[in-house]
Amino acid sequence: MSRTDRGSRAMHQALPPPLRDAVDDFAEHLSRVRNRSGHTVRAYVTDVVSLLDHAVRMGCVELAELDLSVLRSWLARQRTTGAARTSLARRAASARAFSAWAHRAGLLPSDVGAALASPRAHRELPTVLRADQAAALVEAPARPAAEPPSASAETAAAEAVPLRDRVLLELLYATGVRISEACGLDIGDVDHGRRVIRVFGKGGRERSVPYGVPAQRALDDWLRRGRPALVGDHSGNALLLGARGGRLNPTTARQVVGAYAEAAGLPRTSPHGLRHSAATHLLEGGADLRAVQELLGHSSLASTQIYTHVSVERLRAAYRQAHPRA
Repeated sequence: MSRTDRGSRAMHQALPPPLRDAVDDFAEHLSRVRNRSGHTVRAYVTDVVSLLDHAVRMGCVELAELDLSVLRSWLARQRTTGAARTSLARRAASARAFSAWAHRAGLLPSDVGAALASPRAHRELPTVLRADQAAALVEAPARPAAEPPSASAETAAAEAVPLRDRVLLELLYATGVRISEACGLDIGDVDHGRRVIRVFGKGGRERSVPYGVPAQRALDDWLRRGRPALVGDHSGNALLLGARGGRLNPTTARQVVGAYAEAAGLPRTSPHGLRHSAATHLLEGGADLRAVQELLGHSSLASTQIYTHVSVERLRAAYRQAHPRA
């Protein structure tokens, strides 16, 4: 447990029982009703615990006493302690979500968070690879594996890891899925006939995403020669496996992507960088923005529109370099 988690746990335990119970009920609502991931639930709960701790310090002993001035005071305190704009925006969103839930649950007489404004998070343009760089990355597992097998691993298992790495990289770039979505794939989620994978994204939303011939070849090699060499008692139906036979962990997958990018002499790259690259290359190739939104699993078109800015920046760079009167 990190120091932040321990501090939040202690702060939670120090809250008056009614406020502590409200936090617990809110966490259960996020997990069971909203189907939020464990990471998201922890982030929201940490923010709400901080908010209620601040409210208690301001004299609130019951949740019904929480008002807009307390919310604004809490955010102002976060700002003075050096919280980044992105953090402030997230914490304000947590406060609004908690306030809306508490009002619906009858714990607040009104939704006091609805009027809470927050700094607009600064969104930097994502770093993307060129098409040739992305191709070099997904083809990199033809060279030595980024995740060396243990000394006791058999030769077949050692040869399976590069096949796993290749299909991981191919799927990330071909489909633009999140790393958690890729690692969560089961064998049954792959439709080989239509070359489509079934993905369960944020909030448990299901979508179908197509992939191309190179990814299909990588999948065939992995399922025929790679996965059988790594499969074990804990493999289940997981499509991608770690070196010990369990489902591939997102942390390991991130290390794999970064290691191959470094070995290939490419800019520092993460799975999310491949997602950015896939979206940008689709738009530059003429794909419709709403189609890209559907492929990426964005709930809002605004999340997808950032990739149009990337394409415009590339267009400007090409113009400045090529036009005689740029």
